[in-house]
Amino acid sequence: MPTVSALTLYPIKGCAGVVVERAEATPTGLTHDRLFAPVKPDGTVLWQGEAPLLAAVRVRVLHGGAKLALSAPGAGELVLDAEADGPVLPVDVEKWPGSGIDLGDDVAEWLSGAVGKEVRLVREPDRAGRARAGVDPTALLVLSPASLDGLNARIAERGATPVPMDRFRPNIVISGWPEPHTEDRVARMAVGGAGIGFGELAIRCAVTLVDQTTGARVGPEPLRTLADYRREPDGVSFGLKAAVLTPGVIALGDDVTVTEWRRPR
Repeated sequence: MPTVSALTLYPIKGCAGVVVERAEATPTGLTHDRLFAPVKPDGTVLWQGEAPLLAAVRVRVLHGGAKLALSAPGAGELVLDAEADGPVLPVDVEKWPGSGIDLGDDVAEWLSGAVGKEVRLVREPDRAGRARAGVDPTALLVLSPASLDGLNARIAERGATPVPMDRFRPNIVISGWPEPHTEDRVARMAVGGAGIGFGELAIRCAVTLVDQTTGARVGPEPLRTLADYRREPDGVSFGLKAAVLTPGVIALGDDVTVTEWRRPR
């Protein structure tokens, strides 16, 4: 029986993930996942392709989300209020309504120093707005160790170093599927107490070239090898972006039951 072998949420876009044992899957994704974003002076998102040191910024969610604790090598730790209250800035963040709640000068100064770029931290003002008609087709990212093993075997064949799962920043890792890319073929599945449905294949970018522990760019793998066998019209794919069709709690060790398969491409 396939089971959930890892659960990770990413409170701040581009920053380190938080590994958890259980999480609430809502129509907009795991609770606290990508609720905050680092934005440049022009309001656009600062991402790891421009500032790979974002990956080394660790995040802890405190007091049910009322506070965040941030830490990074050489920068110490900063604890800040994360409530949805503060001045509103115009921002251009995927899925957001064109604005973000600014979390203040202290965290802006700290985060800018930690990643080496001028940046402010903002909070999403309307989380529920992500789910158009009640569904966000890209609420979760799902991967399997079988897919990673298949990729790493190809990388090793060309004499390069295999990559870890965290390069792909999945929310849910499902073990027990013997064939690589089984997640691609899922139309609907029950994962613990939640129902999940196919959204789209995950198109991968230069974030996968960044060591997610140190924040160092270390490519060209895995994109070089993915280009050999996972080409799509808009890039290379690896993993499933999925919608939460039935909200519920997902925990490590939960069974995964596929209730409907997609037709082969």
